[in-house]
Amino acid sequence: MRYERIFATAVGRVQNEGRYRVFADLARKVGQFPAADHRCPKAGPREVTIWCSNDYLGMGQHPVVLDAAEQALRDYGAGAGGTRNISGTTHLHVLLEEELASLHRKEAALIMTSGYVANEAAISTIAKLLPDCVIFSDSLNHASMIAGVRASACDKRIFRHNDLDHLEELLAAEPEERAKLVIFESVYSMDGDFGPLHAVCDLAERYNAMTYLDEVHAVGMYGETGAGVAERDAAMARVDVVQGTLAKAYGCMGGYIAASQAVIDAVRSFAPGFIFTTSLAPAVVGGALASVRYLKTSSLERLAQQERAATLKRRLGRAGMPVMESPSHIVPILVGDPVRCKAATDALMDRHAIYIQPINYPTVPKGTERLRLTPGPLHDDAKMDRLLDALGDVFHRLDIKLAA
Repeated sequence: MRYERIFATAVGRVQNEGRYRVFADLARKVGQFPAADHRCPKAGPREVTIWCSNDYLGMGQHPVVLDAAEQALRDYGAGAGGTRNISGTTHLHVLLEEELASLHRKEAALIMTSGYVANEAAISTIAKLLPDCVIFSDSLNHASMIAGVRASACDKRIFRHNDLDHLEELLAAEPEERAKLVIFESVYSMDGDFGPLHAVCDLAERYNAMTYLDEVHAVGMYGETGAGVAERDAAMARVDVVQGTLAKAYGCMGGYIAASQAVIDAVRSFAPGFIFTTSLAPAVVGGALASVRYLKTSSLERLAQQERAATLKRRLGRAGMPVMESPSHIVPILVGDPVRCKAATDALMDRHAIYIQPINYPTVPKGTERLRLTPGPLHDDAKMDRLLDALGDVFHRLDIKLAA
């Protein structure tokens, strides 16, 4: 068997469909976010402006976070030294879990190496432990949640995105005594819409189901203390398990869940993705702890980000850009073709020193390829002016359809 040819052929199919991904070699500049040096093999480094970072608030370069990470490095060393069970638990890990449990008003929390790992490990473990469990999953749930459903090997029911009637129809079809787990998100990151938290919880209570809410694009961003959409909507007590990340608004790395002590203890004791993985480095945990604490008391960054997102949406609409409707901080612009989507982002980088990644299948359905913008507090009016001029130029050159 020609093994190498098989892999090359698989990659060739992706290239032929126009959705082959090329990583941008970037060197972010501390203190100058969202600026970075783009290191291109064909030319020397040049400064570009990042418009697609998930470091929504710029906390990855905030002095409070950097100082805490540096102190943790000096106090605890570079690595954690093992899994959480084998010398990988530092006092910082304990403090961060206590902080996250307090943030979400839950009894306990558990941090893991990424949001993906947290979803896959927690969903699969919870569902496996529930006898004869059936999982109800929103059709637009993240790949990590889908991986958790598959790893559980439990029965599943997929309900149409945010379709409460469909969810109720599926719930009602199951015996009342059967264990049920409803998994959904608060902010769907590609479309930027919100999940109907109270309505889903109403159905879960009516049909004796457990709820699992992914808040990765919401923690740090919404609510008085940054606990997410559940805090903003006064739904925190109604959700059984909350999953979040430290890698987006908090600007660091890692994922976590917060829930009752019994749930956390069960996941800690049974989830292979937690048990057999080296724990997060102390510097990361120290930085994340400082970031969570800071955003609990400071709303300045959240408010500035929301203003920037609203302003950009308004200005894009006036310019005739095909902005997809989004009530959240996500600003998607429809292109609708993978080749043009990639060509547009290449032209933005090459001609205008603006970095935006194309969002193509399988991240979004075919025919809905888009640019996904994430304006932050430090994208000032001058940067926004340059972005609008660049988008106008590129859309005209590539004959990308504008809004009707």
